[in-house]
Amino acid sequence: MTTLAVRSGGTRARTRQLAGTGTLLRFALRRDRLMVPVWIAVNALMVLSMPGTLEGLYGTPAERAGLIRQMETNSSLRAMVGPVFGDSLGALTAWRAGVYAAVLAAVMSLLVVVRHTRDEEESGRQELVASGAVGRRASLTAALLAAAVANGALALLLTAGLAGQGVTGALALALGIAGVGMVFATMAAIAAQLTESARLARGLTAAVLGAAFVLRAAGDSATVDGSSPLTWLSPLGWLENLRPYAGERWWVLALPGAALALQAAVAYVLAGRRDLGMSFLPTRPGPAAGRLAGAGALAWRLQRGAVLGWSVGFLLAGIVYGGMTEGAADLVGDNDNARRVIERMGGRSGLTDAFLASMIGVLGLVAALYIVASVLRLHGEETSGRAEPVLANAVGRLRWAAGHLAVAFGGAALIMLLAGVGFALGYGKETGPVLAACLVQLPAVWVVGGVAVLLHGLLPRAATAAWAVAGAVLLIGWVGPALDVPQAVLDVSPFGHLPKLPGGEMAWGPVIVLTALAVVLVAAGLAGLRRRDLSV
Repeated sequence: MTTLAVRSGGTRARTRQLAGTGTLLRFALRRDRLMVPVWIAVNALMVLSMPGTLEGLYGTPAERAGLIRQMETNSSLRAMVGPVFGDSLGALTAWRAGVYAAVLAAVMSLLVVVRHTRDEEESGRQELVASGAVGRRASLTAALLAAAVANGALALLLTAGLAGQGVTGALALALGIAGVGMVFATMAAIAAQLTESARLARGLTAAVLGAAFVLRAAGDSATVDGSSPLTWLSPLGWLENLRPYAGERWWVLALPGAALALQAAVAYVLAGRRDLGMSFLPTRPGPAAGRLAGAGALAWRLQRGAVLGWSVGFLLAGIVYGGMTEGAADLVGDNDNARRVIERMGGRSGLTDAFLASMIGVLGLVAALYIVASVLRLHGEETSGRAEPVLANAVGRLRWAAGHLAVAFGGAALIMLLAGVGFALGYGKETGPVLAACLVQLPAVWVVGGVAVLLHGLLPRAATAAWAVAGAVLLIGWVGPALDVPQAVLDVSPFGHLPKLPGGEMAWGPVIVLTALAVVLVAAGLAGLRRRDLSV
């Protein structure tokens, strides 16, 4: 009887730890009803568009055999997209889109988990929730379940959409991508316990994701079959070695499963051993080193870590893309369809220049994500209540916002400049034209940032819809040319109006118009911010 009573008491204690999980999960899903579907839609459309695109590019067995031979001899391309394990459309889809779909799933997952854990504590909302009948680990459980729902929905869409290429392979690819997403969801859960800042939790998890990509790239560049120990050290490498559509290795799924279980257990243990709002790596107490000369200096202090991370990433991406330029020309070879897609993205001035222009355009699309994240830091400062003490001093709203916008728009210019330096270092030729091609992306990037400012200033509750705008622009620019969508659709994106450099003619008209549009959007957003009440 005593043993049964102890076990019953332990069960009730564990149940109390999770009290309110269902309510918090429903609330989390409601809050994410816009953000998560956008992430899922962009990811699913990218993957599901690949079979048709690849069939047009490599429609014959000879073309597919030539692709496999080129990938076996081109280590730089293997570093970017991984080795090819089969010549079916399903296998080529897994090769071309698998790693990047897993990266997107990982980013989506870490954002969801940190948003519903450390973000809630940092804003003070979790303290109010915890005052009710809510268990100690309910918030963490709800966050992980929300990430699981998102990854599960993505896996269902991918399985259904790719079933025509083979149900078994579709299921393997979908489970592998969802598994990588959940690995980084639980990793973000650990980071949320270790750090006192949501920004730092996201940064640490993103840094681990970047390290995983680098490990996989280094391993794949050294071997043609994904057998390098470096590849096996990366969750992204696990997806490769699952080999969807190429003799599936189902046992590989045990690796993300074990990592998920272990990391979730660690997160739960850490959550039970700290007080609400505290962390195992507390922030350094003040006074801060250095001098904050004004609102601009404060904005730079808050965002300098993100700017540094994006700068390093764009510099390295430029070096890698620049180094693979000659190899990409060899890969395209006599394939007219592949050549047409690259020329549609980068212009018709020659295959090498077209490839450079298309890769620079891709980095421009990614830079739009940076500027949205940086501009929405204004929204985060305002809704968390941190902006109010700043504005209570002799700091006007426009001056406060201008500091953050200078970091956002100036940071976009910096990372594109560093991307150009990376391309020049990796390619070793045409330094001036390559730098110009990177900088000419800025007006389109600034327009996307201007939309974010406009939404924050006029419709603060809908400010996060700027992510949907950035996602739509990314989808149009990345997938549109491969799907041969009408030019009218491509022109919806501001990037569709930019001159195709290097190699093409410089057209100042669109550049000036886009820059003026960005100025108008920012001015309208700041006017709205000046006239409305602060959001809390």
